[in-house]
Amino acid sequence: PPSMAADSMEIDDSLYSRQRYVLGDSAMHQMAQSSVFLSGMGGLGIEIGKNIALAGVKAVTLHDTKQCETSDLGCNFFISKEDVLNQRMRVEAVCPRVAELNPYVHVDMSSSALDDNTDLSFLSKYQCVILTEARLSLQKRVNEFCHSQQPPIRFIGCDAYGICMRVFCDFGEEFEVSDATGEEPKEIFIQSITQDNPGVVTCMDNQPHGLQTGQSVVFREVNGMVELNGAARQVSVISPHSFAIGDTSQLQPHAHGGFFVLVKTPKTYRFETIEKQLCDPQVLIPDLSKPEAPLQIHAAMLALDTFQEQHVNAELVRCLSRTAMGTLPPLAAAVGGIASQEALKAITGKFAPLQQWFYLDAIEVVRPLQSLPVEEFLPRGDRYDGLRACIGESMCLELHKLKVFMVGCGAIGCEMLKNFALLGVGLAKSSGEVCITDPDLIEKSNLNRQFLFRPHHIQKPKSITAAEATHDINPDLHVNAHLNKVCPATEGIYSDPFYSNMNVVVTALDNVEARRYVDSRCVSNQRPLLDSGTMGTKGHTEIIVPNLTESYNSHRDPPEEEIPFCTLKSFPSVIEHTIQWARDKFENAFAHKPSMYNSFWQTHSSAEVVLQRMQAGESLEGSFQVIKLLSRRPNQWVQCVGIARVKFEKYFKRKALQLLHSFPLDTRLKDGSLFWQSPKRPPAPIDFDLKDSLHFTFIVSTARLFAEIYNIPYSEKDLSEEEVARILSDVEIPEYRPSEKVKTDETVKKPDQMKMPQSSEEEREAVSQLEHAIVTDCVTAERLQMSPLQFEKDDDSNGHMDFVASASALRARMYSIEPADRLKTKRIAGKIIPAIATATAAVAGLVAIEMIKVVGGYGFDSFKNCFFNLALPVMVLTEPASVKRTHIRDNIYFSIWDCWTVYGNEDFTLSDLMSAVRDKYGIEPTMVVHGVKMLYVPVMPGHSKRLKLTMQKLIKPSADRRYVDLTVSFAPEADGDEDLPGPPVRYFFTSDGETP
Repeated sequence: PPSMAADSMEIDDSLYSRQRYVLGDSAMHQMAQSSVFLSGMGGLGIEIGKNIALAGVKAVTLHDTKQCETSDLGCNFFISKEDVLNQRMRVEAVCPRVAELNPYVHVDMSSSALDDNTDLSFLSKYQCVILTEARLSLQKRVNEFCHSQQPPIRFIGCDAYGICMRVFCDFGEEFEVSDATGEEPKEIFIQSITQDNPGVVTCMDNQPHGLQTGQSVVFREVNGMVELNGAARQVSVISPHSFAIGDTSQLQPHAHGGFFVLVKTPKTYRFETIEKQLCDPQVLIPDLSKPEAPLQIHAAMLALDTFQEQHVNAELVRCLSRTAMGTLPPLAAAVGGIASQEALKAITGKFAPLQQWFYLDAIEVVRPLQSLPVEEFLPRGDRYDGLRACIGESMCLELHKLKVFMVGCGAIGCEMLKNFALLGVGLAKSSGEVCITDPDLIEKSNLNRQFLFRPHHIQKPKSITAAEATHDINPDLHVNAHLNKVCPATEGIYSDPFYSNMNVVVTALDNVEARRYVDSRCVSNQRPLLDSGTMGTKGHTEIIVPNLTESYNSHRDPPEEEIPFCTLKSFPSVIEHTIQWARDKFENAFAHKPSMYNSFWQTHSSAEVVLQRMQAGESLEGSFQVIKLLSRRPNQWVQCVGIARVKFEKYFKRKALQLLHSFPLDTRLKDGSLFWQSPKRPPAPIDFDLKDSLHFTFIVSTARLFAEIYNIPYSEKDLSEEEVARILSDVEIPEYRPSEKVKTDETVKKPDQMKMPQSSEEEREAVSQLEHAIVTDCVTAERLQMSPLQFEKDDDSNGHMDFVASASALRARMYSIEPADRLKTKRIAGKIIPAIATATAAVAGLVAIEMIKVVGGYGFDSFKNCFFNLALPVMVLTEPASVKRTHIRDNIYFSIWDCWTVYGNEDFTLSDLMSAVRDKYGIEPTMVVHGVKMLYVPVMPGHSKRLKLTMQKLIKPSADRRYVDLTVSFAPEADGDEDLPGPPVRYFFTSDGETP
C-alpha cells in the first residue's frame, strides 16, 4: 500500500524545491500522508482547495451541493460560462481543474448532503476538515465531532460575508508543534564564559543572541570549558549580548572560542471548540488603528447567523445585509491564504497555529460608498453581482475601464491576474487593458505556486501563457503580453507612454533593482504603484499613491551583509562562507574568465596585431590573463581531468599547507592571544583519494565544466570511475614548496586593487607565449572563442551544483566546519527565495483590495500597507508613510511627486533653461545634471562656456526623445549650507512636447 512507502518516498525537488525551503522535509512527508475534507466551492473554498493542492497533500475531497450560477463566475476562477449554461454541479466543474494543479495529489468529490442530520462518521478518515459556506449550527456539530475523536481531527471553519471574513481553528486539547517559527537557528560565536554560579556567556563582537529566557542552546567547539560541548543548557537572558546558563563554577575555565545554537523544543497548544469560544473568543488583531473591529465583527456575524436561522425571508435578508450577500474576491484570496496555511499546520505540526479566530475586513472600501443610491448595489444577473453588492455599479465600471501595467508574471503575477479577472479589471469593451511583461520561460519549479501554469506549459513564455489562462477565467479581459525585461537598460522599450498611459502600475518582482527602477518611473509619471513581495511565510504590501505617500525608493532596504574578503579567502568559520567561496570559484573560472576572453578577441582584430602592440610596449587591458588562457588551453578530455586534479591539490591541500606555514598553530598575536582561535579555524590539508565519492564528484564535475567552456567533447564512458582513475594515474603533481611571501590576509588587497602595473618579467613572458602560439598555429578562430556558463541551480544534469556542492563540502571538511546537505547548499548558492502558494495568494489579494481604493480616488486614511508572517500567525495593517515636503523658501515647497516643466525649442540654450526656471519658479539654479552627466557646475573649468550651447547639443537626444528629466540644484538661503536639489525639471525639446 502507498502508506507503507510514504516514509521513504522521494520529494520531487524539481517541483517542490521552493516550498521545501519553507516547510522542511518532515512536514512535506507528513503532508504526503494526509487527507483533507473541504466543503463549499465558493470564492473562499476554491482558494483553499487551490493552495492545499499546490502544497502537495496526499488527498483532498471537495464537497459541495450547489449548481453553477452566473454569480459564481465572479468569485470562483475554476467555473466557466459553459459550466453555468450546462447547469453542472459546482464540485463537478472544479474537481478536474483542482486535480490538474498537482499530479501527486488525489482529488475526489462529494455532493451528498452535509447537514444537521448527516452521520459524521465518514469524516474519521481525514486528518483535517475545513468548512466554508456552512451554517454556524453545522460548524458547531462538525467541530464537536472532530474534537471528540482520538486523535482529534483538526477543524477549520471559514466564513465569508462580503467585506468581512473569518477563520476559526480547533486542533484539539493538545496539539504539538515541532517548530513554532520556522526560522533557521544561527551559529553565534562566544567571547567568554565565566566560571561562576550562574555562568554568563557573552557573544563575540556584541552580536545580539536573539534568545528568550527559557529557551535552550547547545554548545560546540568550546576550548577550556569542554564539558559544555554537545550539552544543552537552558538560558536566562541578561542583555541582548549575554545570558546565564546555570552553574559553571565546577567546570574548567573557558580558554577561548566555541559557539552555540538555539535548540528548537516542541510546544503544545490547547484549543477549545467553537461552542466554548463563541462567548469568550481569542482573536488576532490585524489592524491596531481599530483594535475593537474583530470582536465587533464577531458579534455582528453571530447576529447575522441567528437572523438567518430565524427569518427565511431571503429578500429582506438581502436588503438588510447587502454586502453580506456579496463577495470581494481579493479578500477571499487573502483569507484563503491564511486558512490554507492553518490547514498545512494542522497536518504537519509545523509553525504556530492560529488561536483561535482571525477576522479580516475591508470596511475602508465600503465606507465612502454608503451614500450611494441602493440601485448601485442591486444584482443585474451577471458575473459581477457579488462584487456589485460590495462596491456598487459605478466602481465596477471604473475597474472595467482601468489600464493596469504589471511587471512580472511569476507567483504573485499569476495571483494578481486571477484577481483582475474576477474583478473585471481592464475589459476590452470598456477600453480597459491589463498590460503585462516578463522575459522568463516557465520552469517545472514554478508550477508549485504559479497556479496559471501546467506541466505542458514548461519552457513557454510566462507572460503569454498567463495572458491565455487569464482569458480562460474571464474572456472579456483585454490582456496585452510582452517579453521585455524592465530595468534602466530597457529605457527605450518602456519609453514613458508605457507608464503614462496606465492608471495603475503593479510590481510582482523579486528583484530590488527592478523595483527601484519601476518606482522611479512611477514617481516621474505620477502613477500609483502597488508593490508586494513574499519570503517563505512572510509577505508585505506597499501602496504608493501620488502626492499622498512616500515612494518605494524613499526608504532604503538594509544592504545585504557582505562576507569579508579575507574570511572567504582564508578564514571561513560557517558553512555559508564555504558555499559562497565555491560559488565565487564557479563564477570566476566558468563565467567571468571565458566572457573576458571572448570580449578581448572581439575587441582586437587578430593575434598578430595584439603581438605587435605589446612588442611596442602598449599595455592592453586583460592581455596577460587572456594569453595565459590561450597558451594553456586544453584540447581533450584527458587534459580537463588533469586540470581538475591540479585544482583539487591547490584548493584543498596547498592552501592549508601554505596557511599553516605562514601561521603555525602556536602563532600568537601582539596581545599574546592565539592567532588560530574562534571564529578562525585552522585548516587541515586533504590528501586526494579517488575512492572518496566527494573527491571523485569534484574531479568529474570540474573536468566537465572546463570541457564545456573550452568546447571539448566527452562521453558517458569518460565520466566513469575506471576512465578517470586511468587518466589520473598519469597526472604528475609537482612537489609543494611553501612560498615565503607572507602576506597576512588581514592586509591582503581586494582583487580590484590588484590591477597594479604588471612587471616587465610578466610582459616578456606573455609576449613569448603569444609568439609561440602564433608560430605553432594555435591561433584559430575556434581557439579564440570560449563558451561562458551561466550558473543554473535547478538542472541537476549540468554538473553546476555538483561542482559547488562538492567544492563547498571539501573546503568545509578542510576547515572542520559542519557540512550542509545539497538542498541547503543549493538554496544559498542559488540565492533562492523560499516560496509557498499560501503567502503569495494572500499578498496578491491584499494588494488588489488596495487597488480598488486607488481606483476610487480614496483618501490617505483609507489605505493600508500590510506585513504578515503566516507561520506565527501575525498580520499587521498600517497606514502608509505620508509624503514629506521640502521647504525651499517663502511659500515654495516640493515633494518627490513634483515635477517642474520647461518647454524649449531648437535654439533654446542652457542659459535660457536657467532663466526659465528662475522666472517660472522664482529660484536661482546653481547646478544642472542629466543622469550621471554634469551639464553645468559653475566651479568646473570650461562650464561657463556651455551656457551659450543649445540643449539639443548638450544632451544629443535620440530622434524619438520628447523630453529629459534634469536635476537642478539651488543656492541655499544661508551661506555655507549645501546646495539643495529641487524636484526634477522635465525639459521638453519642443514647445508642444512633440518629437523634435
